[in-house]
Amino acid sequence: MTLDADLPSRAACSSEPRRRTFHIATPRGPAALAALDFGDAGRPVDVVFLHANGFNALTYRSALAPLADRLRILAVDQQGHGRSAQRVPAEGRTDWFDLRDDLIGLLDALDGPPVVLSGHSMGGAASVLAAAERPARVKALALFDPVIMSRQMAGELAHGDRPAIAENPLAAGARRRRPVFASRQAALDSYRGRGAFKTWPEAALADYVQDGFRDRPDGSVELACAPEWEASNFAAHGHDPWPAMARIDVPVTILRAEHGSTCQITSPEAFPLGNYRVRIETIAGTSHFLPIERPDLVRDTLLALS
Repeated sequence: MTLDADLPSRAACSSEPRRRTFHIATPRGPAALAALDFGDAGRPVDVVFLHANGFNALTYRSALAPLADRLRILAVDQQGHGRSAQRVPAEGRTDWFDLRDDLIGLLDALDGPPVVLSGHSMGGAASVLAAAERPARVKALALFDPVIMSRQMAGELAHGDRPAIAENPLAAGARRRRPVFASRQAALDSYRGRGAFKTWPEAALADYVQDGFRDRPDGSVELACAPEWEASNFAAHGHDPWPAMARIDVPVTILRAEHGSTCQITSPEAFPLGNYRVRIETIAGTSHFLPIERPDLVRDTLLALS
């Protein structure tokens, strides 16, 4: 597969997204978030979807585009990813509340009824944090291997009782990522079948690379998510999602990976007693990249909750 300069020619089809920019208000000031808008522009938004750390909205096109005839979905580039600029300095960052606040700003800017908040990994955790602050704007949560540590570890990290994890293996690995390639095609050829991408279908990998790099004046390309920003997300765990989960009483579906899961809850204990609409399932044969490996489950989950 080769890469096009922008969305492929199939973008003329109704299932392909429109590129949008949302101007939002946050506690740090005004901001802009890039997004892909799938489905009928004349209907309210049904789903807001957030990607994992280091990825971008276009990565999930194969999962989301087939739903465009039934749902309207906004897939958002979180700040410092894809086409959304990084605004918060990576140095000294201790939590993901900035990502939460961006999502809150987007929810406040949307017209229409409550939406299904959905996300993969870091995007799932940001969805939990935002849902607790804007319950009237959220209809349900669909989370795919969200980053949710055990209650004890999350509390210790939030209160500084554990040593800093800035040099955890994931953060260290992010800092070592090659930031520049001669072209997107060179990046695609380098990633194909290797490391974290070894289980990825070709189409998803090509979509990740398409918006995962920015053009440089000399004709080469560089990572849209700077290695230091990706490392900051891996290291900054001063937010504790457990108090937020205890305030959520809408339907919740969590699909966990069987291998290498970042979701350390396997039962609805984190949610309010009496919320019998929480479903947590471990999906056999999947890794942390569950939404890429099983896009059918993403679609089934979003349809069931919408």
